[in-house]
Amino acid sequence: MTRALDDVHQALRDEVAARADALWDVALRLHADPEYAFAEHRAAALLSGELERAGFAVERGVAGMPTAFTARSGRGRPAVALLLEYDALPGLGHACGHNLIAAAGLGAALAVAAVPETSAGTVLAVGTPAEEGGGGKAIEADAGVFDGVDAALMFHPGVYDWARAPLTAQVQYRVAFHGRAAHPTGNPTEGVDALAALVELFNVLAALGRRLPEGSHVQGIVTHGGTATNIVPEYAEGLFGLRAATTGALEDLVERLRVCAEGVARATGTTAEVTRATVRYEHFRDSEPLSGRFAAHLARAGIPLSPPAPGVYLGSSDIGNVSRRVPAIHPFVAIMGEDGSDHTPEFAAAAASHRAREVLVAATGALACTAADVLLSAGLREEAWARHRAARTG
Repeated sequence: MTRALDDVHQALRDEVAARADALWDVALRLHADPEYAFAEHRAAALLSGELERAGFAVERGVAGMPTAFTARSGRGRPAVALLLEYDALPGLGHACGHNLIAAAGLGAALAVAAVPETSAGTVLAVGTPAEEGGGGKAIEADAGVFDGVDAALMFHPGVYDWARAPLTAQVQYRVAFHGRAAHPTGNPTEGVDALAALVELFNVLAALGRRLPEGSHVQGIVTHGGTATNIVPEYAEGLFGLRAATTGALEDLVERLRVCAEGVARATGTTAEVTRATVRYEHFRDSEPLSGRFAAHLARAGIPLSPPAPGVYLGSSDIGNVSRRVPAIHPFVAIMGEDGSDHTPEFAAAAASHRAREVLVAATGALACTAADVLLSAGLREEAWARHRAARTG
């Protein structure tokens, strides 16, 4: 069985190598034509079209999102999902490397579907829009797109070679204060300053921040602070981003924000409204059996992965919502040095570099081989699901 599986892995690497130029062309086309959350029409058409031409059954507009799609080869269980991100960052283009994520997921799906030994079960390529704030994967997960899937696989370009992604839970809340307008000179005692209440909330949250656990923080901006300097603001509003190491810790942090806002409102004579403004991203739960397989396959291409550095968090992603439902991986593979950072012009340039091409081919092969392991090894699936259920229970 081991020798037969080794032969399958080699066949998959050969399939990826044969498609390397075409996959790099897809990555460059996406890079040159960035589109943003829920408006990635050309990217979705390009990717779903490639899959459709290869014989995949494509469904567009899934989960009520025009730029989301699924492409299916085969039927039934076991089933493995390969995730394609393709939204860009306004003003920065593909400064998070989603052009590489999309091309890798595409290439891995095509390779697995092309190797006869992996034809038992289902290969599902999932187009996931709006990772940069819109939460396409979270919406798809809630709509049942990942029901009946045994594993969800993707990689992310970065500045580290890490087998596991330390991704926190994240959500944004809008806090509005209602006061009473007045002329600050003519009748100052009649006014109830909503902006003063909002400013006080920032002060309270700054004090709170010094006592939050590792991985938790609140960052806010003023989105409405009044209309004129000679009117006491009757309305003020702020938008607050909350992050925490776990989804449970995030829920606690949301409740603290609510308590702080209500306390400020009582102290200032205003009323407060606290409302969720975005989809909630859950923390990422790594499937160690699957991420270990990916790391082993990537090492064959000369890229060793290590565990993440303790205490370092790399933001949040809607892959966390998928990982709550099915075993999932989200390793990071470096396309530039550790002195760099994603969400920068330099990272956008790196996403179209020679190193990015090498990483794309290596990661695509590792994803394809890991997908084959899921489809062909009942023991791996059982271990991944057992760890997944134990983590959820814990």
